[in-house]
Amino acid sequence: MQPTIGDAASRRVRRPHDRPGPTERVRIEGHIIDSLILPKILDIILREDGSFHIAGIEIGQQREDASWAEIDVRADDDRQLDRILRLVTPHGAVPVQQQDCMLAAADISGAFPDDFASTTNFETKVRVAGDWIPVDDIEMDCGIVVDVSARKAACVPMHRIKIGDMVVVGRKGIRVTPLERDLDDPASFQFMASAVSSEKPKGVAVRDIATLMKQTRAEAKKILVVGGPAIIHTGGGGHLCRLIRAGYVQVLFAGNALATHDVEQALFRTSLGVDLEKGAPTHEGHEHHLRSINTIRRLGSLKKAIEAGVLKSGVMYECIKNGVEVLLAGSIRDDGPLPEVITDAVAAADRMRELRVGVGFCLMIATTLHSVATGNILPASVRVACIDINPSTVVKLADRGTSQSVGIVSDAEPFLRVLCDELLGHAS
Repeated sequence: MQPTIGDAASRRVRRPHDRPGPTERVRIEGHIIDSLILPKILDIILREDGSFHIAGIEIGQQREDASWAEIDVRADDDRQLDRILRLVTPHGAVPVQQQDCMLAAADISGAFPDDFASTTNFETKVRVAGDWIPVDDIEMDCGIVVDVSARKAACVPMHRIKIGDMVVVGRKGIRVTPLERDLDDPASFQFMASAVSSEKPKGVAVRDIATLMKQTRAEAKKILVVGGPAIIHTGGGGHLCRLIRAGYVQVLFAGNALATHDVEQALFRTSLGVDLEKGAPTHEGHEHHLRSINTIRRLGSLKKAIEAGVLKSGVMYECIKNGVEVLLAGSIRDDGPLPEVITDAVAAADRMRELRVGVGFCLMIATTLHSVATGNILPASVRVACIDINPSTVVKLADRGTSQSVGIVSDAEPFLRVLCDELLGHAS
């Protein structure tokens, strides 16, 4: 007799499925085998000391065919079962016995009710009056507010909650669609089997990124660049300017440092006092970044500095001249800062949420904190490429929940140079 999937899986169970305890049947659908969704769910059940029985399964016979499985999940008590079911919900597991989502009115401004449903960045729907309605503006680590009369649901950050908002609580009536691997999509980052490419051919990776950027523009979607000051330090500013002029950047997220050293490069030809052509420190160059900030602050803004003929080149110059939306988010260590920097972290995050609308691809270059912050607010449908000389940065991004991201271990300037060559040809 040929063993079944259920027989093979049952040998891994630490405790028998027929032991006493509450049970609930869940269903998963889609490319659950090649996307590793089924084994992930079974592993979660076992890890949480539950047990399972595969009540039914149908595996697609062709690569494009979807599959489905129904799994009986059992635990020792209701609390343990609820914890397991909460953990498998983000992977697309939905109870077979469907119920409407449970709602509770927010009783405190700026806080969710107890037992609120925490969101992922995957496509999510909630069941209201028997119908599944999509959750708008999805991002991770937020709550879901439902307008029952309008039959609408939206992902809302904690600080935006108002008294009386009807917030989804518990785990019932929530359907999450996890990412599935698309083996036939040339732009699906199949150039590497792992999320971080440190030793594999970077030329192939860059070509795939260039292809995806072209595809994003052809679809009339925006390209978001999240940049750190190493873009300027390594001499990559000129390459980024080429991309901006060619229409491959519509939104830029950065901090005070990138903008400051970009202005310093434009005014003094240095970055942190180092001559970018000679690679050597200049006399009193350590003061250049502060004098750059002071120059812009005296004129009132970067835009006014351009109008006055003081700022004539650089990334900030090209962004303003080419209508790129720029968000500069500050930190406690900033000098100045420049007038455009938003120093309120919550206000900066809210502005980031406004600017993410319409983004189809995000390129993160040499910045850990801004990359993680951006990854937190992007839906999983937005593809992300993270480039950093430090492998831990790209690993951290994926570990924090931005599972759609891939990483290339490279310094900023070489990556941008090759990317420009792929998109625009060699510079004259």
